[in-house]
Amino acid sequence: MTSNVTAVSYGQNMTPYGLEQLRSVLAAAGAEVLREDSLGDERYRVQVAELALPDATAAGLAALRRAVAEAGIDGQDTALVPDGLRSAPRKLLIMDVDSTLIQQEVIELLAAYAGKFEEVASVTEAAMRGELDFTQSLHARVAVLAGLPAGVVHSVREEVKLSEGAADLVAAFKAAGHVVAVVSGGFNQILRPVAEELGLDYWQANELEIVDGVLTGKVLGAVVDRAAKEKYLREWAAAEGIPLEHTIAVGDGANDLDMLGAAGIGVAFNAKPAVRAVADAALNMPYLDAVRHIAGV
Repeated sequence: MTSNVTAVSYGQNMTPYGLEQLRSVLAAAGAEVLREDSLGDERYRVQVAELALPDATAAGLAALRRAVAEAGIDGQDTALVPDGLRSAPRKLLIMDVDSTLIQQEVIELLAAYAGKFEEVASVTEAAMRGELDFTQSLHARVAVLAGLPAGVVHSVREEVKLSEGAADLVAAFKAAGHVVAVVSGGFNQILRPVAEELGLDYWQANELEIVDGVLTGKVLGAVVDRAAKEKYLREWAAAEGIPLEHTIAVGDGANDLDMLGAAGIGVAFNAKPAVRAVADAALNMPYLDAVRHIAGV
């Protein structure tokens, strides 16, 4: 019997009891564990179990994911990944930027220079929970930046920090010959140097309008919103000849939901509850490089 699904469990506080709980859930679903390996390092542990699952269709996987989620195993999360994705010769990894690739929300960093940090942060939080229209909320948040000197953009660039493990994740995918992209509701002026330094294959964000060295409080062109993120995933995958089922999307907010749903596997990274509830997998620790274990890279 050959494996058709892999269960990848990871966490900072994994226990033998938690793994036994998982095996019980898998057995109840008729899954046979063919092989197990332990990975990880001093930051977190990873347990990889190759499975023969009687029903490895999308519906069968969804049912097993629900069963694992409902088990509520402490100290670990488990991603159930089709072996076709993990063994694919070329994959596309696409990530959100703010609070995913990087630790901060750039609009909040910019708003701090206008003395509007708390006001903008509360709107951002509501938008990421899906309570506000993203495009309308972005225009409202950018409006408070009107009149700021363009030099604040450089200052904010200096404040941006990559998420832990982000550079290692990108490097691992690139070294293995895969494609790495990011798409953001943030701003090209901040993203551009980050993307160039990491050597990303594709990247896209919004463009802040700057006139005579001053931010106008507007963005140029169409906003990169929830629908646009999915559009770029599909376009870039097609351009590279990579089937959607061989793509991995990672994000944290409601504006990532369409992208997560369209990808071969969607990973909610320290995400809002509404996103965790519908994503294929959840990553609830600060180490973004754990995504490579999910993808088999």
